[in-house]
Amino acid sequence: MGILARGGYEITARADEADVLVVNTCSFIAPAQQESVQSILEMAEHKKFGRARKLVVAGCMVERFRAQILEQIPEVDAVVGTGEVERILEACEGELRSLPAEVPTFLYHDLTPRILATPRHTAYIKINEGCDHPCTFCVIPQLRGKFRSRRFESVVRETENLAELGVREISLIGQDTTFYGEDLGIRDGLPLLLERLAAIDGLHWVRFLYCYPNRITPRLLETIAAHPRLAKYMDIPLQHASKNMLARMKRGSHGGAFLKMVERIRRTVPGVSVRTSFIVGFPGETKQDFKTLCDFVRDAEFDWMGVFSYSDEDTSESYHLDGKVDTETIAERRDTLMAIQQKITRRRLRGLAGTRVQAMLEGPSKDTDLIWEGRMEGMAPEIDGKINITEIAGVNEVDELPPPGTMATVEITGAQDYDLLGRVIEFKREALTRVPGLEAIRNNLVSISPALGR
Repeated sequence: MGILARGGYEITARADEADVLVVNTCSFIAPAQQESVQSILEMAEHKKFGRARKLVVAGCMVERFRAQILEQIPEVDAVVGTGEVERILEACEGELRSLPAEVPTFLYHDLTPRILATPRHTAYIKINEGCDHPCTFCVIPQLRGKFRSRRFESVVRETENLAELGVREISLIGQDTTFYGEDLGIRDGLPLLLERLAAIDGLHWVRFLYCYPNRITPRLLETIAAHPRLAKYMDIPLQHASKNMLARMKRGSHGGAFLKMVERIRRTVPGVSVRTSFIVGFPGETKQDFKTLCDFVRDAEFDWMGVFSYSDEDTSESYHLDGKVDTETIAERRDTLMAIQQKITRRRLRGLAGTRVQAMLEGPSKDTDLIWEGRMEGMAPEIDGKINITEIAGVNEVDELPPPGTMATVEITGAQDYDLLGRVIEFKREALTRVPGLEAIRNNLVSISPALGR
């Protein structure tokens, strides 16, 4: 989007307004591929019967199915793989159909133009690309290439630029952020980077996704604990707890070692929230393997957890493993494991009732105009729960509401399965601003908030 905007294009989210349609695709697992194909076909209809005159397909599906896309969907005019991002202008203005398949090497930097697709107060920064891990279930190295880190100062400059633009929360992302800098010869690269970013004025939170379990060092934990701007939050995809399953996944370790790791994290970083994810139905997963995983989840008591049903990708190493699990069993195991975690999360959230927490206000709810939303630092954007805010105290005029990104003290009044309920006790008044177009929301807040009514 940034490259196109710099080239003079106007970006629109409405397909019926566009002259050129760009579909950015995912090819990690089968459901993502299906969703991507459906989006391409939907956009093809706009080209057939609407205003659009060109259809470009970009992203990971191009790396896997370049020839098939061009052959089977004639409406597609150009394809842009993950290593060809800088050729998007060429694709939109001419034709880009037959490039040799190469290992992707593209890596953006602080001078690469960007348009934030997130709300203004929060942003993602990719600090590395690709992956060198040999996980048997994963095709990311095929889609994204070998692991490569961005230059240290490039990440710092981009963060400083975003903070000056009003971004208050940064999420560092990469296939393995804990390996950051090692390919550049930087020891303890992630802790060093976090220390530097924690000193940038204007930021409230800096978090990073995702941690590889055997790279969580004492230095990293001590760094998180030492700096208030570093969110006390860690996302560690463990994938399983059975030693047998982890060996077949080429991940190594076992549930006992993971429990000790989680204990060490919580001991070193008081108040930390820990998120993880698992794969159920991996080839060879027995009833005992699954029981081991369930027992581990009960013992670890993670704050947040996601569960993925195993997807049998024909280019992954696990595709050739024996002991395939049927889809019905996989679905049952996923539901069982999520039910275990739901009880844990609900209990932990209910324990916050009556307490006061620091939260970042997100603005009006996406679900209803009657409430606002907020998040604690232990809630990552988009993937974890939120705080549904039913009252904002201390606002005497309905046209003075805190803008998104404002830090506030919130009293927790209740909990649902994954979300909290709360009321704003106070917020930083220097952040107050008049936001146009929110009259209906203001009126709704007044109607449900005695404090606002005063």
